[in-house]
Amino acid sequence: MSTSAADVVERALSLSQADGCIVILEESSSANLRFAGNTLTTNGAVRGRSISVISVVGQAVGVRSATVVDGLEDLVRASEQAARDAAPAEDHGPLVEGGAAADFAEPAAETSPAVFADVALDLGAAFAAARGEGISLYGYASHDLTTTWLGSSTGLRLRHVQPTGYVELTGKSTGGSSWVGQHTRDWSDLSIGSLDGELRRRLGWGARQVELPAGRYETLLPPSAVADLMAYAYWTAAGRDAAEGRTVFSRPGGGTRVGEHLGPQGLRLGSDPHDPALATTPFVVTTASSAMTSVFDNGLPLQATDWMSDGALNALIQTRTSAAATGVPVTPYVHNLVMDGGGTSSTDEMVASTERGLLLTCLWYIREVDPETLLLTGLTRDGVYLVEGGEVVGAVNNFRWNESPVGLLGRLSEVGRSQPTLPREWSDDFTWTRMPTLRVPDFNMSSVSQAS
Repeated sequence: MSTSAADVVERALSLSQADGCIVILEESSSANLRFAGNTLTTNGAVRGRSISVISVVGQAVGVRSATVVDGLEDLVRASEQAARDAAPAEDHGPLVEGGAAADFAEPAAETSPAVFADVALDLGAAFAAARGEGISLYGYASHDLTTTWLGSSTGLRLRHVQPTGYVELTGKSTGGSSWVGQHTRDWSDLSIGSLDGELRRRLGWGARQVELPAGRYETLLPPSAVADLMAYAYWTAAGRDAAEGRTVFSRPGGGTRVGEHLGPQGLRLGSDPHDPALATTPFVVTTASSAMTSVFDNGLPLQATDWMSDGALNALIQTRTSAAATGVPVTPYVHNLVMDGGGTSSTDEMVASTERGLLLTCLWYIREVDPETLLLTGLTRDGVYLVEGGEVVGAVNNFRWNESPVGLLGRLSEVGRSQPTLPREWSDDFTWTRMPTLRVPDFNMSSVSQAS
């Protein structure tokens, strides 16, 4: 009989001779479904396990990880030796204390390709229709259940199961290509038929091709593109880095920009691990310290946090150490993100009120150019559309763009209705977002791109 995950954690803690010890064990169960050229191609299931032992000796930390639990004592000793060899940790502090979760001894959650039974049937219908219309469908569906156990020498015993599912669907025809995607927790809220219908509508817009030069255009950024931009801004919002004058959130002359208005009134950007539709791990889990996280904070409960409130920067990501250094509340990183500006208009309604502008599908190949302004560059992909007189009148060539997500917040002319969305570029790493469509009066399309 195999040893349970909870027993492995307890065994590792009992072997520890360090001043403090944290053990993190994760078991993942994932299934995937791939399709190309209107045909299901592959499906599979993968299981994985990883264990990390974090040892504290004096004020130093050592971490060692493995993908198997054989040789557990060697792993614990190696982490202790790494701590003895290390310099004192800048973020040293007391480990989080607490009790045991009622479900700590429960086994890992499991999924299988059977989760895609209805998805596969619906894809079959979409494939049949696509063949008759000269459309090729490609894509990927993924479902993962990751169970995390966290135990510490201070008595913490925590467990969390994180479901993460999403589907991406790309269509190609003589009118170009387009993409749609959606995240899901259990597949009950996902309609392949609706996604396919939206894809066909966009491909229909491509029947007319329009060539436009580089320049600044009034642009409607759909929720997926907004999610990709705001996620990047969120990942650079470490309070320590801002206080040291190294990011877009640093105040010239010293300090941070907390309290400064970065966007229009009513705009909110926040995270909440308990959001029913976007729920994520409700406590800190990390195997390495950085400006964003601290191993000493492992197990710290996470709460809803407003990073921006009424258009003003309200908080930055703060560990217990960085918060103490600057006298601000502890606001740890949460693995989801929501933007809401109080708008009620859908993307279609915003198109209908556009005299002339561009409607994007998504952004791609996003890279940082200047950290002090958070200037990013990237490409448009899978559909840029020209809007004239409140209607989409054709597809436009792709562009390379250069914009700062923080800078464009101050130039918004309209914020639409927020909706759950899947970031195109960060779908694997940052699945859980809810964003509005944004109207930017002068989005910078810096050059024409040949990307498709």
